[in-house]
Amino acid sequence: MNFALILFILVVIAGIAWVADKLYFLPRRRQAATEAVTEFQRQQERVGERFADENAAQTSAKLHDDTLRQPWWLEYSAGFFPVLLLVFALRSFVVEPYKIPSGSMMPTLLVGDFILVNKFDYGIRSPISDQTLFANRHPKRGDVVVFRSPEDESIDLIKRVVGVPGDVVDYHDKQLKINGVPVPEIDLPDFLGEAVEGHYGYWKQYQETLDGRTHGILKIPSLPPYVVGVHNFPQRENCDYDSTGFTCKVPPGNYFMMGDNRDNSEDSRYLGFAPDKNLVGRAFFVWMNFSNLKRIGAFH
Repeated sequence: MNFALILFILVVIAGIAWVADKLYFLPRRRQAATEAVTEFQRQQERVGERFADENAAQTSAKLHDDTLRQPWWLEYSAGFFPVLLLVFALRSFVVEPYKIPSGSMMPTLLVGDFILVNKFDYGIRSPISDQTLFANRHPKRGDVVVFRSPEDESIDLIKRVVGVPGDVVDYHDKQLKINGVPVPEIDLPDFLGEAVEGHYGYWKQYQETLDGRTHGILKIPSLPPYVVGVHNFPQRENCDYDSTGFTCKVPPGNYFMMGDNRDNSEDSRYLGFAPDKNLVGRAFFVWMNFSNLKRIGAFH
């Protein structure tokens, strides 16, 4: 059971309690509060001025409020409904937060970055069934996208779109080509960091320009260009692998994803194409990194 479904169930339960309170329990509490105050005032009249409560007004108000107060089970169900509904709506249709767990998108995104994902850029989808409710634009080459793994949809991945439906993605000798055209690269100063888990050092860094948008990528010259451990993914026949790399034609309704850390990313080279229905949204902003506040800001 995924988090969206759990949150939806909580919203439904809290919503039922909220409606029941508004239509049934609250009117009964109001009636009981009015009757309690009326009875208290009658008691004050019977005992007379000499024995009457000196703070009758405050006592009456407190009696009214205490009787009107929600019982604990309504307070913790109906009382949280507006908050749960707001969180559900924002998370499902506007933005969703994620934390970067690995270095596959270095140098663009680092381990520990907390990011925001635009949920409506590619259209509004049902958070439960993934059915498209409102169509918007399709992902473009260069977009950084969160999507559910083609192998295990309970796992979210974040990679960059390098191939859209119909594209021929060619990656030989660590040079990316789209439809036969090399993607431009410019040498940048070496990147200092942990590009491979457990190995901290300097790594080759380049500025790649994909459809007019630039971003950094990392390559590790000591690692071979061929792909080892390719999974038996759907439409595997669209790809050819050899000793220097691979060529894949992206089928309709799918996208080819690659990490910016080109030699340390389990992406479409291994897992296969990302179906459109698995797309979660476009990542666009680092809102926190507790170990480096300078990381906060937009990225592309």
